[in-house]
Formats: sequence, C-alpha cells, structure tokens
Amino acid sequence: MIAHEKRSLTLNDLTKTVLKYNHHTPITEVPEDVLVEIRRSLYHIHLPKLSAAGLITYDQERQFVEPTEQFDQVQPTLSKILDVDPELETPIKL
Repeated sequence: MIAHEKRSLTLNDLTKTVLKYNHHTPITEVPEDVLVEIRRSLYHIHLPKLSAAGLITYDQERQFVEPTEQFDQVQPTLSKILDVDPELETPIKL
C-alpha cells in the first residue's frame, strides 16, 4: 500500500495508485500486462503480507483494501522512508 494513502481502496484503485507512484506514467500509456502484473503482485504477495502484519484488512470477495489503526500508527515512519530514499521514487522493473 502506498504510505500516503489512508483511505479505503478497491484492488483496481490500488493497482492504479501503485502504477502512478512507481512508474510515473499515465494509465493510458501503460500496457495491460503491466497492470495485470501489478495487480497479481498485490493480490498474491503484498496484500496478504500487509494483512498478516495487521496493517490492512483485505476483503478478497469484494476486493477491498482498508488500512487499520496499526497502519495509521506506522504511516508517518513509512512516509519518512519514502521521502528520504530516492531509490524508492524510481520505477520498479516488472
């Protein structure tokens, strides 16, 4: 999940947010397979880990992601890490 996002998101909205943040590219200019790979990575890897850590709740049936109070507590630290580490602002190779 993107550290500055504190609101609930659908999996599709979260996919678009990750694309925008990591790739700095408008969604209209991205091949569909990139979106599919981001979504797959979120669904199978990142969301289960964040959920297991208690940072989000994820309703797989509705594909709805919601930050928990624990996420709200660590969010300032995550934001500082993202702000300080210039490597995190470059696109992630998929």
